[in-house]
Amino acid sequence: MATLTRRGAAPIPHEMTSTTFDVPGYYVTQSLGLVRGIVVRSRSIFGNIGAGVQMIFGGNITIFTSMCELARENAYDIMLGQAQHVGANAVIGVRYDATEIMRGVTEVLCYGTAVVVEEAAPPDHA
Repeated sequence: MATLTRRGAAPIPHEMTSTTFDVPGYYVTQSLGLVRGIVVRSRSIFGNIGAGVQMIFGGNITIFTSMCELARENAYDIMLGQAQHVGANAVIGVRYDATEIMRGVTEVLCYGTAVVVEEAAPPDHA
């Protein structure tokens, strides 16, 4: 995928994303619409074998845990790149979704609302 970053735009820091519809200490000045990151992952034969061995002993199947974490991280980073491309400096209402497309192939979607925020003025203590 081509880089979606605008020239001169700073990356959106993780603390400027939120599952709520605000960023504490900031107010939304502009809503730029939905942004999303989509990743489609499949399990490799080696991953399936390793997971099979882990399943024999029970507990957390770390091979699949790592694969899921990486897919979510990639989808999140793609979403942030899209937000940056449209001129946002924050993303609110962030959500994840996953759908099995076919046996062993899963789509991971990360989406939210790209916004421009400004720091809220501190309260006046007169």
